[in-house]
Amino acid sequence: MTDASPALTPGLSRRALLGAAGGALLLPAWARGADLHHAGIRPGFDEVRGPDLALTIAAGSYSVAGRTGHAVAVNGSIPGPLVRLREGEKARIVVHNLLPEDSSIHWHGLLLPFQYDGVPGVSFPGIGPGERFTYEFPVRQAGTYWWHSHSGLQEQTGHYGPLIIDPAGPDPIRADRDYVLLLSEFTPRHPHSIMAKLKKGEAYFNRQQQSWTDAYPMTGAERRMWARMRMMPTDISDVGGATYTFLANGRGPADGPEFLFRPGERIRLRVINGSAMTFFNLRLPGLPMTVVAADGQPVRPVATDEVQIGVAETYDLILEPGAAPAYAIVAEAMDRSGMAVAMLANASGLRVPVPPLRPPPLLTMADMGMNHGEAGHEAAGHSEGDRGEGAGGMEGHGHPVAAPADHAGPDHVDWSHAGSMSADSGAAAPSASHGMAGMKMRDTTLLPPDVKLGPGIDMVSMMPVDKWDDPGVGLRDVPHRVLRYGQLIALTPGPDPRSPSRLLELHLTGNMERYMWSFDGEVFSAVSDKPIRFAWNERVRLRLVNDTMMAHPIHLHGMFVELVNGAPPGHQPRKHTLIVQPGASATVDLTADEPGDWAFHCHLLYHMHAGMFQIVTVMPPETAA
Repeated sequence: MTDASPALTPGLSRRALLGAAGGALLLPAWARGADLHHAGIRPGFDEVRGPDLALTIAAGSYSVAGRTGHAVAVNGSIPGPLVRLREGEKARIVVHNLLPEDSSIHWHGLLLPFQYDGVPGVSFPGIGPGERFTYEFPVRQAGTYWWHSHSGLQEQTGHYGPLIIDPAGPDPIRADRDYVLLLSEFTPRHPHSIMAKLKKGEAYFNRQQQSWTDAYPMTGAERRMWARMRMMPTDISDVGGATYTFLANGRGPADGPEFLFRPGERIRLRVINGSAMTFFNLRLPGLPMTVVAADGQPVRPVATDEVQIGVAETYDLILEPGAAPAYAIVAEAMDRSGMAVAMLANASGLRVPVPPLRPPPLLTMADMGMNHGEAGHEAAGHSEGDRGEGAGGMEGHGHPVAAPADHAGPDHVDWSHAGSMSADSGAAAPSASHGMAGMKMRDTTLLPPDVKLGPGIDMVSMMPVDKWDDPGVGLRDVPHRVLRYGQLIALTPGPDPRSPSRLLELHLTGNMERYMWSFDGEVFSAVSDKPIRFAWNERVRLRLVNDTMMAHPIHLHGMFVELVNGAPPGHQPRKHTLIVQPGASATVDLTADEPGDWAFHCHLLYHMHAGMFQIVTVMPPETAA
């Protein structure tokens, strides 16, 4: 078989790299991974341990919860195998592609040479039909991560799996049992068909649209206001439970996995959101949890009762079961159109009742980037008057912006009621000023000059602030504790104590009706030759402003970012993916010490495919002044 691994040399250009793919052998249909209905794919996953591993990508049919359709599996299962590596080793992973199309594997959250990051067209040419590619990289970290395809829309069809890296020394997280829970979704619909329908009508898959006869707790004035702004307060998820079956380790809600325990044990549950489009709200009714790691990085323990986990995030949880024989693990889709289910039990086969779906949430004035409250606006460290003005000698990406203060502590604003319009929250009906603000929200000329105006933008956030204390859409009024980004504090000091030398502001932009998504108003095809450039070892503050009404999980390949969330100096939590709430902003610091070309994108698969994607280029050390 052809090995498509390029001969890599220092200074190899992206153009030269993309031309280095070898040819594929002509294979019979079965070897090319044709959709053979007798080639069933099994749910669940095996474990493969490094440092020398072999993975095979192939297609087949997959059945779950009465739905059967075409799928892509690695080593014959969905999810693919748990890849287990050890910090300090050198991994060598041979990937064989038996599909009739190109494929790839991206090692999500790993620090590694860019040519092994696995993004076709950015860091390598991809793996052609019938070809093999060898990934070789030193393992420089420990924790819970995952891997997935970055080719086409294969991630939606089952091409993903968990990744655990054991520490070289003692594990700072102590547990008696160690389990992996990978959340995802399955649909027999082809992902390109889903994308085509979203482009024709963005609400095609939304079965929770409002009408004059629905039961949503809204007054007539509220309904008229939403109608005037041509928006739906029920526009929570692009694709929901009518289309998806939500999976726990590849299994549907009726036959989810079980995790055994003995009373008195500490259980480590490594939760991975490997879905294409679904935010999950995870809880175990009757059993609290303690968050001990976020995106593979240990944090000071945070006791809570529910966690919203965005697409591509991971959380390590410690569970200490009590006297009950079993507990339900409920991962409810954010729009509450369905759930994934697993069981934590002290004997095989034990089950407890699963709570019903909670009422669907509604978007609020705050989700439109308005009415955060005076405290929230002041806490942001800027006002409408200083947007776009330089401060502290920091300059933005093509336009000067005000540098936000290192505040953003979790105690500034109570987001549970900021701008809420739901009748059951006790909020007053919207005033005329809300309607006026809604009209201004459509005035995209208020955006900074570097945001390219056009049909791809239909909204501007009027008062974006960092919502580190916001538990997420649908969880602001629940009676129990919910994890907030503002609670995360790194367990150990970060590697770079320097202050940022410049501020880069990027806007997350979109037009829901046209299903267009972008950064700064430009889709990837318009800026593919204009990467965001960082100097070697540059310390940068990045402010992401979400001008849309949807939450976006933003992922930077190859590097961690540090949340400017009010954590003690040196202990900002490190993440590879972070949720930027609707109409809000998020400020992070990063050190550009990983040379090469890196993907930077929204991890909602169809948003990325529609254009919310960029390339970040970090110059190599020898180019530094």
